[in-house]
Amino acid sequence: MSARLPAPCPPRWWLLLSLLLLGAAPGPRRGAAFYLPGLAPVNFCEEEKKSDECKGFGISLLPFLLKTLNILVCRFDFCQASEGKRPSENLGQVLFGERIEPSPYKFTFKKEETCKLVCTKTYHTEKAEDKQKLEFLKKSMLLNYQHHWIVDNMPVTWCYDVEDGQRFCNPGFPIGCYITDKGHAKDACVINSEFHERDTFYIFNHVDIKIYYHVVETGSMGARLVAAKLEPKSFKHTHIDKPDCSGPPMDISNKASGEIKVAYTYSVSFEEEKNIRWASRWDYILESMPHTHIQWFSIMNSLVIVLFLSGMVAMIMLRTLHKDIARYNQMDSTEDAQEEFGWKLVHGDIFRPPRKGMLLSVFLGSGTQILIMTFVTLFFACLGFLSPANRGALMTCAVVLWVLLGTPAGYVAARFYKSFGGEKWKTNVLLTSFLCPGIVFADFFIMNLILWGEGSSAAIPFGTLVAILALWFCISVPLTFIGAYFGFKKNAIEHPVRTNQIPRQIPEQSFYTKPLPGIIMGGILPFGCIFIQLFFILNSIWSHQMYYMFGFLFLVFIILVITCSEATILLCYFHLCAEDYHWQWRSFLTSGFTAVYFLIYAIHYFFSKLQITGTASTILYFGYTMIMVLIFFLFTACFTLVFIHVHLLCRPRKVLCISVLGCLGMLKPE
Repeated sequence: MSARLPAPCPPRWWLLLSLLLLGAAPGPRRGAAFYLPGLAPVNFCEEEKKSDECKGFGISLLPFLLKTLNILVCRFDFCQASEGKRPSENLGQVLFGERIEPSPYKFTFKKEETCKLVCTKTYHTEKAEDKQKLEFLKKSMLLNYQHHWIVDNMPVTWCYDVEDGQRFCNPGFPIGCYITDKGHAKDACVINSEFHERDTFYIFNHVDIKIYYHVVETGSMGARLVAAKLEPKSFKHTHIDKPDCSGPPMDISNKASGEIKVAYTYSVSFEEEKNIRWASRWDYILESMPHTHIQWFSIMNSLVIVLFLSGMVAMIMLRTLHKDIARYNQMDSTEDAQEEFGWKLVHGDIFRPPRKGMLLSVFLGSGTQILIMTFVTLFFACLGFLSPANRGALMTCAVVLWVLLGTPAGYVAARFYKSFGGEKWKTNVLLTSFLCPGIVFADFFIMNLILWGEGSSAAIPFGTLVAILALWFCISVPLTFIGAYFGFKKNAIEHPVRTNQIPRQIPEQSFYTKPLPGIIMGGILPFGCIFIQLFFILNSIWSHQMYYMFGFLFLVFIILVITCSEATILLCYFHLCAEDYHWQWRSFLTSGFTAVYFLIYAIHYFFSKLQITGTASTILYFGYTMIMVLIFFLFTACFTLVFIHVHLLCRPRKVLCISVLGCLGMLKPE
């Protein structure tokens, strides 16, 4: 007898133990087709029918550790392989903490197995070493650690019923579950009514695996895997040497003593699936995630905000600003001219160099680098090349693009700094090359030191750190210097109005036109466009939920760019109307303040969705969060300033340029 599981929720500990089932490595083959993510299908056939067109389905079960936030070390006492080559990971997998090790599970295509013994683990509670291993196993079940298996680069899923008759397919299953001392079933213990003993752990030591395949049309090419599902079970095997997978569940009392034996077994079966083709084999996993309607609600909500802001900007440009300019041009007497007010009074101070212009230009250069990197990465993700099937590709692509985009960063920083009247070009290019990347690397290195100190297998190897430094110093820095060289060779941006020699006195400002209230209000609307999408992104990072809706994410990215620009233009116009011409830093921080709301939401997510204990784990969470907040701050803050100064390169008689520059008080009416 079984019960329905509750709706899937984020695991309580974002670190998940994972196991990887890998088939034969795909190689170049005649007639092998590629689907959109760029991965070649692998054809399988029975062992006696192996050929160049298809391979035997020899599978090795490879455990790998994924995203080790909670300082996971290799102390899990699972079955170990006697031989096998350790698969290599790409840069993205290493940075995300994926570690692959060989293990002993092996089976062959169309060769079914029933209750096959893998290994037996024995624990003597009197021995300190065995007791420590057993306690660590209990803790993993208490914190809902999970196995994650993959076969032929396809997740092995555990499908179960949730509310409203829906069926959810989770790419993982827990190590075990726990019945509290009050008799409450936690997590997966609700699936079996036999799990009822109080203060007892039940370990899932058996899995029934069913592999679905689709026969290739030509027939001789064999078959392709289209789905892999399993059902976790728990058995206290009576005869461990010859298990029959029957009897009561494998329970481990919290107060158990003496000798405890745990036998790990599995069964595997194969079934032909004619309705699912290889190119669409991920659909059943993605369609089971009930988030699509929420995504459309988020998009509609964001579009409403954009339409509202666009209407406000259009009203200012087409009505208020047009009337102001018309009234100004119709003035005939000096007395009337003296009655001018608002933004018309400060046109001679608009392009006065801002304070800390060096720092502002460096931030704009780094922000432009991140902006282009994000756009290109999301574009490739929308095309499918960075799909979940291509593991680690998203992070690898982002890192490589960031390294190669040092030239735009140096160029933008140099152009802005020169337009601000700066002359310390060496300091500017050095800060552009090392300030923001150095902060990110220092934070990342401190987090890695914590992982090293705790003995975590997720710690980045020393060789990988050297490789990252080599990419930074040998590629990114020289490219930044090249961009800065061309930026400083260019003439300074010619402003459309002359700057007065004597700064105009700024009148007393009301509460709403002061810098801080305006900056705080400016980040609310952009954050309102992204907070739903942000929830799914944080789930994919910390709770290992699969994220695949890059089309939605790209659309939200475009909406975010428009919203940040329009919100900043509106607030900047209101401030200029109040005769406050210090707009550069204010416009930079207005959209950048969205990152502060991001940080607040991440803190809320930490306390409401995750149950992370331990000082080191908490430091890791907030350390990595601060990296994301800094990147997001630079990413959002550079929109408007770069947008405005790009328009300064066009001629003022162009309609769009006149509208934007006039809205910001940068053109003197003629």
